[in-house]
This record gives sequence, structure tokens and C-alpha cells, in this order.
Amino acid sequence: MIDRRSLLAATAAGAALAAGGRAFAAPQDASTSDPAVAAELNTWMDRTFERTLDASPEAVTGFGLDKGARAAAKSRMTIPTLAEEEASRQLTRDFRTELGRIDRSKLHGVDAIRHDTLTTYYDSVIATYDVPYGQGGWPSIYRVSQQSGTYQSAPDFLDNQHTIETAADADAYVARIAQLGDVLTAETERMQEDFARGVIPPDFILAKTIGQQEGMARIAPGQSPMTNSVVRRTAERGLTGDWGAQVERLLTERVYPALAAQTAALKAFQPRAGHDPAVSRLPQGEQFYANALRLMTTTDMTADQIHDVGLAQVAELTARADQVLRGQGMTQGTVAERITAIGEDPAQVYPDTDAAKLELIEHLNGQMAAMARKLPNAFGRLPRATVEIKRVPPEIQDGAALGYYNSPSLDGSRPGIYWINLKDTGNWPKWSLPTLTYHEASPGHHLQIALQQESPSAPMLMNTIFFSAHGEGWGLYAEQLADELGAYEGDPLGQVGYLQSLMFRAVRLVVDTGLHARGWSRERAIQYMVDTCGRAGDAATSEIDRYCGWPGQATSYKVGHNEWVRLRENARQTLGARFDIKGFHDTTLAAGGVPLSVLGRLVDDWVASQRG
Repeated sequence: MIDRRSLLAATAAGAALAAGGRAFAAPQDASTSDPAVAAELNTWMDRTFERTLDASPEAVTGFGLDKGARAAAKSRMTIPTLAEEEASRQLTRDFRTELGRIDRSKLHGVDAIRHDTLTTYYDSVIATYDVPYGQGGWPSIYRVSQQSGTYQSAPDFLDNQHTIETAADADAYVARIAQLGDVLTAETERMQEDFARGVIPPDFILAKTIGQQEGMARIAPGQSPMTNSVVRRTAERGLTGDWGAQVERLLTERVYPALAAQTAALKAFQPRAGHDPAVSRLPQGEQFYANALRLMTTTDMTADQIHDVGLAQVAELTARADQVLRGQGMTQGTVAERITAIGEDPAQVYPDTDAAKLELIEHLNGQMAAMARKLPNAFGRLPRATVEIKRVPPEIQDGAALGYYNSPSLDGSRPGIYWINLKDTGNWPKWSLPTLTYHEASPGHHLQIALQQESPSAPMLMNTIFFSAHGEGWGLYAEQLADELGAYEGDPLGQVGYLQSLMFRAVRLVVDTGLHARGWSRERAIQYMVDTCGRAGDAATSEIDRYCGWPGQATSYKVGHNEWVRLRENARQTLGARFDIKGFHDTTLAAGGVPLSVLGRLVDDWVASQRG
């Protein structure tokens, strides 16, 4: 999973960086663009990039651009008032209007690809504004939940995105802490507006959110991760100052009281919270879900179509897993029961201790190194940016995804981060870990996103645009590619882990649509996941709760994966001996994030160019 917090610009921002090796560009068709119109598009993209940064100091920091002329952004936070949100939405509408004035009929090849990509993006985001709640551009119903809200994102952002190299950076850190109280207060007011509309999270989401916030409040301000972060990092740089004491005071006087007020507001609505998880129960809920599916899959697939695809693929993958398990002499019980039995083997589970968790992360580093040696067999161009593996901070692990990825900074000063949630090592039997690594790091999200950001030819606006079906579909495709590169040779249990991962994403198609379009209860969805792919009960509960708050997002993985595989195999069949896997990957990744319909055109153009 790509963490949306690392894509705070939502539409895109970025900087073109010189990349090692030869440059790859999206294939041109036989026609060429009108030079004046192409120049108009490029000028507009550059201007839009700058306006996006102007509107979001978090985006400036997230992309490592908070220096020089934009150094002032490092001391600011966005206060999420109604006026701020309306201004942000109007800016997106303005972008779409301006783009529509550029004559699409005079653009061809890569210029047409870029115009169509941005048109698709803005149209799908603007469609979400018709529903007066949620966060346009991301299918999050609730402003504050077990997986969303300032209390979740701010400590992570400040520790991992806000760099500290100088005393001025530390001062900027303190300045941002000083604004967190206002951020929380504005967020609480917007949350209460949604509550007044009847948009109240179900009881289980409220309970988990309140529990996490109360857990954070029990940490003394002087021991808060936000205090520890500035103390640790200034000490590492040999900087002297009282920044820790300043942060402790601000947390005590401003931030903790604002957090307590938010917790109280959540508690006040607990008596009114029901247990039904479906977005369809809310005002305009069916429209919300239709918008979310369109935004997340970049297709016109209906909930019923997605549900049926999920059921068919669950059956197919279950049969494949059954064959591998039988080959290991495991014949008794359902596939899920046999997978569960493997996961409960003590030899396959790291002890639930801090020392064992460090050992687990070292094991993952070894897997990444082994995969790095295989990548030149499938790619002509590899990223320069490195990736680190980190444990999800314990204070947010209850609501965090099991694994996710933050992109590197655009200036190369900060690596990508592959996060793994180690709340319970029982969620990660050893045979399941390689697949997660290939999804989040390489050849998955890190390879894809870092290459996109390092593109030497793309306009800045295109370097970081993200479509979930494309990006998460690639992550799942990367798991399959790892298998094809021989990652599981001599490791049948690793193969089981890979197949379980595919089953898990197929199950998502079933349960997400089941919850939000077919009246499934939370408990039915959890039990289906456990019974179908052997996911541990706690892990299944965490996953289902995620889908309850982010309708449609979980469908993007398998829908995207299906299209990546379909396009590749069509190209292979058409080209025969001329098919080159490196050329396929380098060409499709060079275009950056695109909707699936545009990805299909990219592949068609590449196939045509290879046929001569």
C-alpha cells in the first residue's frame, strides 16, 4: 500500500531529477503534436505544479523542496477549515477548466497521454465533491478514524518528512508543533459538521479511534514521539538548543488539550453510533461508493461486476494453492485451514519481542538485497533512490495498515520507507514476508515510484501523480514478477505466501463490495476473509475495518493487477519472439502514474513500435 500521507499534494507535485542510464519516454504515435499547443501544455503543467506547492506546505516538505525560495513552507501547517477546503476544491476545478482550454485535438503521443491522464484524474476527483462529506480525491468517509486524522498523520509526518539538519530546521519543527492545536481544533469542527449530517462512524471505528487517542494522551508530553523526535535528531546533528523543552511546553499547553477536545467530541457521539459499516447507510452513500470505485479503479466497473470477478478469482487461486499444499503432503482441511496451520507453526513465527522484531527487519533487508540482484533481468533502468525498512510506530499501529510505503524526497536527501506493522508478529509468519517486501519495496512500490520521480524528461506535475489502480496494481504485479524471477525456487511455503497474497486481494473485491453494496455485516466480512485465505482473526479485523472507512480503495489492487497482466500477455502474444520484458517495463513505468485506460494505449503504442 502506498501511504496517501506521502502524496499530500494529491494531484501531483515533483521535480525532474537527472536519472542515471538512458532515458525512456512514452512511445509516440505516427502523428506529432502542434508545437505551440504542446508548449502551452508544458507551460501549464509547470505553473500548476507551482500553484499546487503554494497551496500545501506539507507537500513542499513531503517532496523535499522546503529550502531556498520555499524555505518558509517548512514552518507552516495547513489549517483544515471549511474555507481552506473550499479554496482547495476550487483550485482543482480551476486546473480542470484551464486544462480544458488546451486544444486536445492538436496533441499526440506523449503529450496526448499527459493531457488525458490529467483530465481523467481531475474529472474523477471533482465528481467526489458532489457528496458534502469525505475527503475529495481519496475515498475516506470520516475525517477522524482509526486510520485517518491529524493525531495519526502529524507525528509520522514530522518525524519522517520534516528533515532536521540545522537549527533553523529545528525552529521550523517547533513552529509546526505550535500550529498543531489549531489544526486539531479545525479538524474537530469539520468532524462535528459531518456528525450533524449523520455521517457518524460505526461503533467499532469510534471505539478504536478513541482508544488510540487516549493511549497517545497517556504518554507524558516530555516522552511524546514528537518531543523525542526533535531531541534525538538535533543531538545526532550536534545541535544545541532547548527545542525539546519548547515542544514539551507546546504539547502540554496547546496540542494535548486540542486532542482531548477531539476525543471528547468523538465520545459524545458514541451513543448515536450504530454498528452498520456500509457507506450506503449515509446520505448520498450510494453515490459516494460509485464515485469511490471510479476514482480508485479508473474504470466504469460496477460493484456487482467487481464482486463477481472477485468470486471467480478466489476460486481460481484457491485451486492453485491447493495444488502447492498437496505437493507438500498437506491434504486435510480447507485451503484456509491448511494455510492457518502453517502460520501457527512456531518455527514459522518470530517471537513477539522487540529483539525478534529487529531480527525480522534484518531478514527483510536480506530479502531486498537478494531481489536487487535479480532486477536487471527484468528492467533496463533502476532507481537511484534507496529504501529503508521501518516498524510502524507502536502508538499508531492499532489503526495502521499492515504494510505501506512512503516515497523518497525528490532531492535525494531522504530514502523511500517501507513500513511494516509489527503489533503482532503472528500476523507475519516467515513464509509470508517475502511477498510483502516485493510489493512495498522492489520490484513493487519503491521501484515504480522512485523511477517515476527520477524521470529526466517528464514535466514536474507528472513526476508524482498517482492512480491507485495503476500503482497498487503494479505492487501486486510485482509480487507475481518476483515469482517469475525465481524468488520462490526451492521455497514452496514462500509460494504459498505469494498465492495467499493474491487470494487476499481477490477477497478484497468480494468483501469491499459486500460491505458497501450488498449489505454484508462487518462480522460476515471478517469471517469470509478468515475462511477463504487463512488470514489471522486480528489481521482480518484490522483489514475489514480499513475498508469500512475507505470504501473502494481495496478494490484497486486486484483490478489494477488484472489489467497489468492482461496487457502484458496480449503484448507477448502479439509480438512473439520480439517481446522484450525489459522494454515492456521500462516503457510503461516511464510514463508515470496513468489511469488504466491510458496504460492500455501506452502498451498498444509500444507494441506497434516493436512490430515496425
